[in-house]
Amino acid sequence: MKYNQSSEDYLESILTLSWEKPVVHRIDVAKKMNVSQAAVNKAMKLLAEKGYLYEDGKHLYLTQSGKAYAEEVYEKHCTIRDFLSALGVSAPRAEEDACKLEHLVSEDTFSAMKKFLEK
Repeated sequence: MKYNQSSEDYLESILTLSWEKPVVHRIDVAKKMNVSQAAVNKAMKLLAEKGYLYEDGKHLYLTQSGKAYAEEVYEKHCTIRDFLSALGVSAPRAEEDACKLEHLVSEDTFSAMKKFLEK
């Protein structure tokens, strides 16, 4: 999938919601992301067309490739957040900035951040 911040945010939200709830509904995604139901409906249609999720009635499920992609985005988010925190950035700011940077950081920079945190 070509870089798409919106799609990545939706996938990450569905992933983290699936850890908290036995099933994920569109309304759960709308509330978590603070977006309209219409925005969620449009995004779910696009993600389904790309093969990243499927629906069973009103329940949303990530496909294997959707889950793998969402986990990759989530790992970047957590690593960047932890990296920024290690530099002394406040927790709220590190969380906010990680949400933005996770979509933009190169693999080289991401690898360097991971190595830094492992030390």
